[in-house]
Amino acid sequence: MERDPALAAVFKPVRPATTFEETVERLGTAIRLGLLAPGARLPPERDLAGELAISRSTLRQALRALVESGLLISVRGRAGGTFVVQEPPLAEQRGASADVGAPLDEDTSAVLDLRVAFETGAVILAVERAEDEDLARLAELVEKMADATDFDAYRRADIRFHIGVAEAGHSPRLVAEMTRVQSEMSELLARIAHPDVVLTRSNAQHRRLVTCLEKREPRPAVALMRTHIEGTEHILAGLLPGSRG
Repeated sequence: MERDPALAAVFKPVRPATTFEETVERLGTAIRLGLLAPGARLPPERDLAGELAISRSTLRQALRALVESGLLISVRGRAGGTFVVQEPPLAEQRGASADVGAPLDEDTSAVLDLRVAFETGAVILAVERAEDEDLARLAELVEKMADATDFDAYRRADIRFHIGVAEAGHSPRLVAEMTRVQSEMSELLARIAHPDVVLTRSNAQHRRLVTCLEKREPRPAVALMRTHIEGTEHILAGLLPGSRG
């Protein structure tokens, strides 16, 4: 099937590290910009996974997230498949950018930039200074997120986890700044759906981060936190109403 350049960009290979999150962003953005028309059927799973250069299991997770977010619908049977919903939410500035993966708006980007600076800095200090009780508290919060039965419970533990990383760095000023950033992040996250698959993958990264802190491994810890944040950026770009993704 011949595609125009904007739609072709949707189906180019996805980068590694954040394949799930970027796939959600790509398809979510294409739906909101109208590049994938209401009612359009996505290519068969095998073909789509091949085009995006991702595993079929990752693709299934991304499609499930988009179904749970109300952007796609899955239909069983001979005439079934995965379809764009008939009335998908459109970006407020539809047509302003046909570049799939374009930046979020300036205010959102500013919050995310601050988060990168504070979160990665907090990880470095936590690797150097975390005490046993700090690590035990973070591990407990990971389990609280794993056991959460709704997003509010998950998010409360998530906020405490990220502030807890700053607390593990034993820098009161950093804790205060992290608290402010997490408050602003909550305002952004409140505007999107929260599929279980997204939360499960995010908490798996929390768990691995605790392991890195326990082993005093700064580089893997910082790289993991950066990937974690970048994943959130992709999810927001794909699902946030009115974003220029």
